[in-house]
Amino acid sequence: MAVKALAPNYTGVPRDAEENFHGNRLLYLHWRNHLMFASPICIPVPPDMPFAVLRDEVLPGLYGSHPDFDKIDWEKVQWQHGQDDWTPEQAKSLADNGLVHKSLVQFRTPGLTGIAGSGS
Repeated sequence: MAVKALAPNYTGVPRDAEENFHGNRLLYLHWRNHLMFASPICIPVPPDMPFAVLRDEVLPGLYGSHPDFDKIDWEKVQWQHGQDDWTPEQAKSLADNGLVHKSLVQFRTPGLTGIAGSGS
């Protein structure tokens, strides 16, 4: 839907530009088939954070309240960057894994489909 500004020559300034996050980038995270979390979660992260830190320290704080979280077999997790299948390198930084400002990281946990199978 097109938006028409009321003021002539109005130019909008995006407030979520990377330079507004003090060296961090926004990263969207989505645990597929787990409907306790209705949409991706957006967090600011430093681009030099190793992916393993995101997985082992950040994700538990975001998703640890879900009863399936402790059952995740991280060796079997299927990752996506945007809509593309992807295999993150755990020791490399988020930036070195190709994640940019406002990237979407999705993960699917085979065998775990949400509370009482609600995500299947």
